[in-house]
Parts: sequence; C-alpha cells; structure tokens
Amino acid sequence: MIEVKLHDIGEGMTQADVLALFVKPGDRVNPDEPLVEVQTDKMTAEIPAPYAGVIKEVKVEVGETISVGTTIFLLERVAHESEAEVASAVEAPSVSETTNQDEETTVHAVASGKEKSKTRRTMASPYTRKLARENGIDIEMVTGTGPAGRITDEDVLSFGTEKKIQQELPLKSTKQKTVGKNLTEAKSTTIPFKGRRKQIAAKMSQSLLTIPHCTHFEEVDVTNILEMREFWKKRNVSVSATALFVKAISISLKEYPIFNARLNEEKALIELHGEHHIGVAIDTEEGLIVPVVRNVEKKSLLAIHNELKELTVKAQENRLTSGEMTGSTFTISNVGPLGGSIGATPIINQPEVGLISFHKTKKRPVVNDQDEIVIRSMMNISMSFDHRVADGATAVAFTNRLTELLEEPKLLLLELV
Repeated sequence: MIEVKLHDIGEGMTQADVLALFVKPGDRVNPDEPLVEVQTDKMTAEIPAPYAGVIKEVKVEVGETISVGTTIFLLERVAHESEAEVASAVEAPSVSETTNQDEETTVHAVASGKEKSKTRRTMASPYTRKLARENGIDIEMVTGTGPAGRITDEDVLSFGTEKKIQQELPLKSTKQKTVGKNLTEAKSTTIPFKGRRKQIAAKMSQSLLTIPHCTHFEEVDVTNILEMREFWKKRNVSVSATALFVKAISISLKEYPIFNARLNEEKALIELHGEHHIGVAIDTEEGLIVPVVRNVEKKSLLAIHNELKELTVKAQENRLTSGEMTGSTFTISNVGPLGGSIGATPIINQPEVGLISFHKTKKRPVVNDQDEIVIRSMMNISMSFDHRVADGATAVAFTNRLTELLEEPKLLLLELV
C-alpha cells in the first residue's frame, strides 16, 4: 500500500488547503493523473498519482488545511497488465439489457467502469477548475473543446452563461410576487479565513515576531522619470515605472549588498547573495502574491518590463509556477497606482533583509536649488529593514543612492544591462 502525501511544492511551504478531490475510494488511476487540488499561500497546484493503482482510502476532506507530509490517499499499486485489462473493460461496448442476473451484473460493472473513466478523464487546469467553482459549476458537466477533450476557460464561461439563462427564465414569471417584500434586511456574514489569506497572515506574523523592523521614509522627485517615459511612448516604446524602480534598486544593491542578504542565525552568518532576484508584490483577488524577476543585474529595462508584464498576467490568472514565486532576495511593493497611499510601514518578506514600498505620486510646489518655487511630481518611499543586519545610517545611504538614480534616470544608462 502506497501513501500519497502532500509534498513541498514551493519554497517555505508548510501547509495547504484542500480545494478539490478528483477521485474516491475504488477509483482506478493512471500515473501522473491528478488526484487532488490544493491551495498554498502562493499557488494552486494539482498532486498527481505516482503510479497506476486503485484508491483504497481518502484521508482528507475538501476545505481541510493539511501540513506537508500529511497522507492524502492510500493507493494500491497495480501491474501494467491489470491496468490494460481495466482499460479494455472500460472501452468494451455496452450490451443490451437482459433478465439474466449474471448478465445484469456484467452490464452494471461496465457502466460503472465508464462512469469512473469519465470522471477520471476530466482534464482542466487548476485555474479552470477554480473558475468553475467560483461560478457554481460542476466541471464534470462541462464538455471540453480543447485538445483531447480538455476543458478550457471558455468552455466553463459558456456553460455558465447558458445555465444563467435557464435559471432566469422561471424567475421572470415570479418576479412580481417578490415586489413589496423586505429584501434589504441586514444579515451578518462571514469570510472563510483559509487558503492564501491564512498563509499570508502566518507569514506576516512570523516576520514581525522574528525580525526587528525599522522603517525609513524618503521623498523622491520623479518628474524626470515621467518625462522620460513620455519620450519613449512617442517612439512606441513602453517601459513601466516599476521596471525602472526594479533596475534602480538592483544598481543600489550592488553598492550596498548588505540589503541583498539573509541572516543565518544557526551558523551565525550574514549570507550575501550574488544575484538580484527581485520580488514584486502584486494585488490579486485572492490576496497579495509576489512573483520574482530573476537576475535583474543582468537584464535590460525592456527585458525587465516584459517579464514583469507576463508575471502580472499570470498572477492575476493564478497561473504562476512555484519557480516564479520563490527565491527572491529583495522585495518591492508599488502601491502608487492603487491611489491614496502616501506612506506605510511594510512588513519584510522573511528571510530577506529589506523591502521598499513606492507610494502615490502627487504634483506639489517645491523649492529648487535656485530658491524658486516649481511644480514637481513627488513620490514618497518607505523602506523597512532588518535592524539585526543593517543600521539606520546604511539604510539612509542606500535610499539616498536609490533616490539619486530615480531623480536622474539618465544615470541608469551607465548600466547597459
């Protein structure tokens, strides 16, 4: 008997929520066939069958939070010969009904085999399954139009539209009967505290309890950045402000590598990373997620921009892989586009040493070096750092260098990659 367990599918992962079970006791499964869908703080993933076999026991329930190493299924492995026999039985043509008891049993067995095969062959990505659940759609009822009958997002949405139309037809005839009823009665509601929200809470609590946070604030004149972006736009070149921030941080980290590090307390060492893997916090419907742009020190502004664009789309569609969300050495959060934020005390993405938040840009009157009052686009930044690893003076020097690069973005040209 083989125990199918929840394994570590992401760096730092300790637990996950069970979103869906695709099999039940007695079902036969093939190697790499998805058995269960789980949600961690960073991603949704399917756990496949390691071998061909029969599910003997399901040891978890949908909605349950389980730890890494928890046994999810008990699987009895079968030989390939048995697997082939089952496949041929499943594909056998149906026979006509008969009053003979033995024949009725045979027909029932074949029908059961077909039903299990149909359930087992439902192919859809984790995001497509999530889309179906959010719309109250049984994905087993949807006909797939993708390769090999795979169910696509469009299949689910089309099925949901047809279902909605069918439901609204009888409602129209009874709509008048509900007029006059008090439909605005206040009711208490609850929100499940699980999945990504619960995982984020655990990680933030651990960070605050472990790291002595210190936050440094600075204001930056980003007028020249905005003008440079307009210059590029007129030449059909698009580079986001976030890409500029990421590149400027990478240059600053070369000069102040103490912030591109981690503290190894067990070995009593501060480990300085040679690569700049910058995590960029992105707000999604299910909560904050941090995809990683790797080796920023080796990439151009355009390469960073294009990679950020792709990662953002994947984050919004919950399609990020584990490798795209782990291994960051420094994190940024650009909350300016959300509006209304002029400052914050961001929580460090442990085990990193620093995190910078970029806030809303506002036009303000500023006194320049010639004592003239001019209108400039000003932005506040806030940097939290691990006070065990770095001191305030070093943090100020780091943000001063970053501010210089952002206020005079032509300096970025000195870094050709």
